[in-house]
Amino acid sequence: MVLCVGICSAQTIRNTNNSVVAKIDTDGTVRNSNNSVIARINSYGDIRDCNNHLLGKIGSNGDIRDRNNSYMGRVESNGVVRNSNNSTLGKVENDGTVRDSNNHTISYARGVPIRYAAVLFFFNFF
Repeated sequence: MVLCVGICSAQTIRNTNNSVVAKIDTDGTVRNSNNSVIARINSYGDIRDCNNHLLGKIGSNGDIRDRNNSYMGRVESNGVVRNSNNSTLGKVENDGTVRDSNNHTISYARGVPIRYAAVLFFFNFF
């Protein structure tokens, strides 16, 4: 049985040149462009490396915390991503378009939950 963590089919994340940046499987496994496992995000929001060490957590309210439970920032319900100083880092649109703080498109994460895409692009867990 596969536990669906908000992704009901594997999703490929691409940059603006259409090159694969990462993949997220239905079980929350995150793979790099070489298909190597770099992390896992479980249904509780825990972000773990390939050796199962805790890297951080995505809270159900959008808060992002590091392994020491220190607040790193948040993903707002509208997709805006803010750091711990409340500065805007970027935004993940509903269609999966990822934009930087200058509103430039930096990637596409279609089908990926907004908070997972935010963690991949704006917080240095991987």
